[in-house]
Amino acid sequence: MQNCSRVNSAPIQNLYRTDRLPVSHLLLALAIVAVWGTNFVVIKVSLEAFPPFLFAALRYIFALLPLVFFFAKPKVPWWNLCVYGVAVGVCQFGVMYFAIDGRISPGLASLVIQTQVFFTIGFAMFFANERLKLYQAMAVAIALIGLLIIALHTDSTTTFLGLALVVFSGLSWGVANTVSRRAGSINMLSYVVWASAFAIPPLLLISFVFEGGWGGMSLAIASAPIGAWLGVLWQAWGNTLFGYAAWAWLLSKHSAALVAPAPLLVPIFGIGASAYFLSEPLPTWKLYAAGFVMIGLVINLFWPTLVAKFGRNAV
Repeated sequence: MQNCSRVNSAPIQNLYRTDRLPVSHLLLALAIVAVWGTNFVVIKVSLEAFPPFLFAALRYIFALLPLVFFFAKPKVPWWNLCVYGVAVGVCQFGVMYFAIDGRISPGLASLVIQTQVFFTIGFAMFFANERLKLYQAMAVAIALIGLLIIALHTDSTTTFLGLALVVFSGLSWGVANTVSRRAGSINMLSYVVWASAFAIPPLLLISFVFEGGWGGMSLAIASAPIGAWLGVLWQAWGNTLFGYAAWAWLLSKHSAALVAPAPLLVPIFGIGASAYFLSEPLPTWKLYAAGFVMIGLVINLFWPTLVAKFGRNAV
């Protein structure tokens, strides 16, 4: 799941760079995570009206328009925008929508998609020659136990195909993270808006071929209730544009180490919202699976900080 006056000759933003978030900034971070987590319920409800790839296409159409006329193209190569747009729009969200459409429950999808952390590490090892440390290998192994528990409990609401598709979505998110890192320090809102243009054509093509052609697409658009359209706008403006813009603002005010752990709460909001709004069951095995995945993520993020804090050498 990146990118303002002077007081006593020091930029105000530097005054925020402390070891804790001001209450207003903490509330903003929680709002972002709540949007990202509860978004899985919105996806499930909107998929009752729209087929998954058409739904994804509509999301990125509204993310692109009309903002593309108000933001200059970011100073990155066209190929970078293209790869990011296809990775996020088609391979991450298009495929994840397809999975949530009857193949995996929204709550579990919000958990499994966090495997992107480990794919991002893997791509960094391959492309940037970063080495996998022992604690990172341990984190991956623990998280894989959680995924194995999910795989062993597939049923009508969570299939092995759905699990595999969301893992693929996590891999695609890792690709997008790797590509966006190469973009450098830019306006991430502008980056997301312009990259959306490359997600739309393949999503529309897939929808045309597999979701009933123009007839099926036009029927879905014409018959969709207002609630489904609100879901599209929530996806485009709430999740994509607000989420990215507000997250970028927080990262511009604080260190990444202070802000980055917040998305660990996404599965908590996702599973909780699915249980509350969709009556998604919470059997013991699901809690164990969530626990293993979350422990793996926490180890991966916090182990170096804990080692440094307690004066031990990193493994």
